[in-house]
Amino acid sequence: MHTPPAPPARTVISPDNVQIATYEFGDPDAPTVLAVHGFASSALANFHATGWVRDLVREGYHVIAIDQRGHGQSDKPHAPAGYTMDLLVTDVLTVLDTFMLDEVDFVGYSLGARVGWHAARFMPTRINRAVLGGIPDGDPLTRFRVDQAQAFVRDGVPVTDAITSAYLQMAAAFRNNDLDALIALVEGMRGGPQPHAENAPTQRVLFATGSEDKILAASKALAEATPNASFFEIPGRNHFNAPTSRAFRDAAIEFLGLPGSD
Repeated sequence: MHTPPAPPARTVISPDNVQIATYEFGDPDAPTVLAVHGFASSALANFHATGWVRDLVREGYHVIAIDQRGHGQSDKPHAPAGYTMDLLVTDVLTVLDTFMLDEVDFVGYSLGARVGWHAARFMPTRINRAVLGGIPDGDPLTRFRVDQAQAFVRDGVPVTDAITSAYLQMAAAFRNNDLDALIALVEGMRGGPQPHAENAPTQRVLFATGSEDKILAASKALAEATPNASFFEIPGRNHFNAPTSRAFRDAAIEFLGLPGSD
């Protein structure tokens, strides 16, 4: 089966008037998977171009992928106050309500996985199962040097911090990315609620992290602290290329099981 063409984005509007772009694939009457991408990526880059949509639709799922605020075709606020975990979770709720979806399975990677963790907690009857890729405990954004990133965008000052440089290079690889918005996202989300054993979701969760990802141990520890969780180590992948792994897709689809199964 060939990858279905990407449809035009359909916009939903969150309560704070931010427009969220959504992309719908497959039979609307089939069980739904909601796919939420990582930092500096997009719905189409993370899930359409990598084969996730093709494989999920082939297995009989209806897929809705969203561009998180600050990304893709969604609105991109430049104020840090426009980016909190509560707002990102509300965006997910708004999409479910707009599409009149009572229950979905959730697939998220990196930032999308962190949103999925909190969305599952907030909406235990709306999110049935969750696949959370590339998620550690704690706050990884504390290592991002906002001052260096701002100086680079404003004045072209070279970035010396390796982590910050890697994220900026990844962000710059996507034509529609707005670096000011992404830096505001980092500022807005710092110090917010973080995943840990005390706020773990109770649904079935599959954690997946690349064997070459520096957060591997922390991700395994989070899985061990989460009830009803299992873990898949994505062979030969790091944090940035894990979403392209066929082994990851296959493990996620096996975890989700037959559409409609419990």
